[in-house]
Amino acid sequence: MSPSFDHIIVGAGTAGCTLAEQLTRDADVSVLLIEAGGRDNYHWIHIPVGYLYCIGNPRTDWRYRTREEPGLNGRSLLYPRGRVMGGCSSINGMIAMRGQREDYAHWAEVTGDASWNWDSVLPLFKRAEDYHGGADEWHGTGGPWRVERQRLRWEILDAFRDAAVQTGLPRNDDFNRGDNFGVGYFEVNQKNGWRWNAVKATRAMFARRNLTVWTGATVQRLTFEGLRCTGVAVRRGGGGECEVVIARREVLLAAGAINSPVLLERSGIGQRERIEALRVPLVKELRGVGENLQDHLQLRMIFKVSATRTPNTLASSWLGKMKIGMEYALRRSGPMSMAPSQLGAFARSDTGQWRANVEYHVQPLSLDKFGEPLHSFDAFTASVCNLRPASRGSVHAQSADAQAPPVIAPNYLSTADDRRVAADSLRLTRRIVAAPALANYSPVEWLPGAALVSDEELARAAGDIGTTIFHPVGTCRMGRGDDELAVVDAALRVRGIDGLRVVDASVMPTITSGNTNMPTVMIAQKAGDMIRAARLAPG
Repeated sequence: MSPSFDHIIVGAGTAGCTLAEQLTRDADVSVLLIEAGGRDNYHWIHIPVGYLYCIGNPRTDWRYRTREEPGLNGRSLLYPRGRVMGGCSSINGMIAMRGQREDYAHWAEVTGDASWNWDSVLPLFKRAEDYHGGADEWHGTGGPWRVERQRLRWEILDAFRDAAVQTGLPRNDDFNRGDNFGVGYFEVNQKNGWRWNAVKATRAMFARRNLTVWTGATVQRLTFEGLRCTGVAVRRGGGGECEVVIARREVLLAAGAINSPVLLERSGIGQRERIEALRVPLVKELRGVGENLQDHLQLRMIFKVSATRTPNTLASSWLGKMKIGMEYALRRSGPMSMAPSQLGAFARSDTGQWRANVEYHVQPLSLDKFGEPLHSFDAFTASVCNLRPASRGSVHAQSADAQAPPVIAPNYLSTADDRRVAADSLRLTRRIVAAPALANYSPVEWLPGAALVSDEELARAAGDIGTTIFHPVGTCRMGRGDDELAVVDAALRVRGIDGLRVVDASVMPTITSGNTNMPTVMIAQKAGDMIRAARLAPG
């Protein structure tokens, strides 16, 4: 007889762990949480700078790649996705960011459901927090997700902040009040200098008898009786036959913006022609599955500096490395406590923007790409991304085999508007760097190069230096019933299918104006509330 549970959650990342914690609070509800990766017992997961050793590592990362992107001048990008308990929260940048008020107003508009607007979701954000500054109008305490200030300061970052103020940005010590405009240090999901991932945030649930966790288990497909999802076919331990597991109430996909749509396609839900090409039975045609992919493309400008020291040269000797290690060992501070980006800024790329439309991630170091050594010269990196790109991409299954990687086509810089914002953003960065506050450090543009000045040159340069900032969303987007490209409704139920919801960043109709981990937490908390309310409803 097949094992059965009330709910089966596919994916133990940010959304999956948050959702499992919500559902298992009711002792009479049984939950199976399935994760393709292993336990989060790799030490580099928990040391903040360890993202350098987790991204691209098969122990923690699916190691996907994009197609060769025309907008990136033919380049293919590494596309990290967490493959471990905690999912992307175990390898991400740890930045605690909600987005802007208007992001959620748009979600409410396109779904026809006012419960997705800012005023309605703010209590969920507050409920999720254990905020270092205490509870107030904007923040909560006692929640599962610890939010702290970073345990470091760098002279060059303070100078960039002051230069941004001189260029017209206000100082902003809290990016989570619905209007991000300004410059300040990011707050992070850390506790006492350690990464705070989804496993730590939900650790109380692992002692509950109504939760079962399977790691090293890959869901090959969903199972159906007619138009009802009845469970999953899962392969455990990397081989052998698939085992069918029954969901008495619902299957909840929390596999993320890449793997959730691909699993739907492998199971017969998606565009008819794609399902037929996979040679699996068509269960339900939903043309929006895998479409609407959005991501933040960061343009990494690098500036050499003098008269200051950065991690580039600090870490270039064994003595410097020892000092860095000792500082972290003794005080949990310094470079090893660093999130990938420390200083943030939200700005308008041109005077025609009525709200912040670009975000900066500024780092007191430079390197060619993640996993590569730091440069031998002192430098800082000012990465800038278009918060609301017009370009739309896709992700689709290339095979019915769960081991086959998906086809990821972000379609970066495919619109004239995105190319214009890219060029304007590079010019804005140059204006900030030219401000008096940075003059003592004699910044010299190393990448992409000061000789590039025209719109065409800068747009091409954006294609050369642009890379993902790891925020894919939107591939199973929610929408109204008359929206033929909506995959789920406002309650995150897959359209036309009973017993199946998607609960992760793929349901976002449009990308949030900032980093996406905390919005994913909010989505999962809201889903948990909706699922519980449906279970307890009369009849």
